[in-house]
Amino acid sequence: MLGEVTAVMPTPCHSRAAASSPGGTGTLRGVFDDRPHGLRRLTDRPDYALVGILRIPELQISPWVSLARRVAFALALLAGATLVVYFGRAGYHDNQGDELSLLDAAYYSTVSLSTTGYGDITPISPEARLINTIVITPLRILFLIVLVGTTLQVLTERSRQVFKIQRWRHRVRNHTVVVGYGTKGRTAVDAMLGDGVQPADIVVVDTDPVVLEAAANAALVTVHGSATQSDVLRLAGVQHAAAVVVAANRDDTAVLVTLTAREINPKAKIVASIREAENTHLLRQSGADSVVVSSETAGRLLGIATTTPSVVDMIEDLLTPEAGFAIAEREVESDEVGGSPRHLRDIVLGVVRGGTLIRVDEPEVDALEVGDKLLYIRRVHK
Repeated sequence: MLGEVTAVMPTPCHSRAAASSPGGTGTLRGVFDDRPHGLRRLTDRPDYALVGILRIPELQISPWVSLARRVAFALALLAGATLVVYFGRAGYHDNQGDELSLLDAAYYSTVSLSTTGYGDITPISPEARLINTIVITPLRILFLIVLVGTTLQVLTERSRQVFKIQRWRHRVRNHTVVVGYGTKGRTAVDAMLGDGVQPADIVVVDTDPVVLEAAANAALVTVHGSATQSDVLRLAGVQHAAAVVVAANRDDTAVLVTLTAREINPKAKIVASIREAENTHLLRQSGADSVVVSSETAGRLLGIATTTPSVVDMIEDLLTPEAGFAIAEREVESDEVGGSPRHLRDIVLGVVRGGTLIRVDEPEVDALEVGDKLLYIRRVHK
């Protein structure tokens, strides 16, 4: 799985336009490419060419609600046509030469909108026209819905997707891009959702259609493509994102994705996961704000669990935002400035000052300052 996107670093003998494999193995092609951008960049393509690549989640509604909306829309069209004919009735006459009444206008609109036409059998009496309007027309509308409704839905689905993509690309701002929807990516998304982030504010990038389908079912916006390519990240809106989560399954991929994301958006908060601690400095140099060493973290927890399993349970509780305890961050309040974080009502673990985390037992945070942020333990209620 991408994002389990994977990358192969090219050697000097590789072509600058080296291609990526279908399985998601990327190269530096996303950054260096000799081909004309008009033939390559996803962000330069028209919106209709992005259907199937960029997917906006659908709102799930009942089939009966959908049917009722179609009927209501058809009736609204009929009413509008009736008013148009009635207000311009001076230009109409029936086969008897009489001026059209409102009922005549409704009848004329009915046979016109339903494409019935004019035959040799025509209702003449008001009673017959009334029956035709309130009984025959609804039956005719229902027939048209049953006959062509599915076909129209298929024909208009692509247009609807194009419109949704166009609207989303113009509105998306301050969202979070998650690169890779494997185990780490899904867990990261679940944590964000549990912390109150809305699904519409999360965009998932991956090359595996199966995991993208799972992300779409969770009401997340998805982008199909390799995040090692800058145009894929731009399509996901990284240039407007507030945060980027890199959950790749290979460290070299994480480095390349981080480097590309930082080049696109110098201000976004980038959090990356790697397997080996020796690659931490590479991610830092590539622009990552936070680096999580997944294998070593899991190893430490396994080691602790052999002697003090309750410690692991507490850590799991702190990392699960849905219930129990959770680690949170807040601004220092005005009445707390000058005081010690150890004397506050909250259990404070550390102070963030000037972007640097300082442990609560360090002497430099004995007096809180304006602009400090507190990392504290808060109670989460179900």
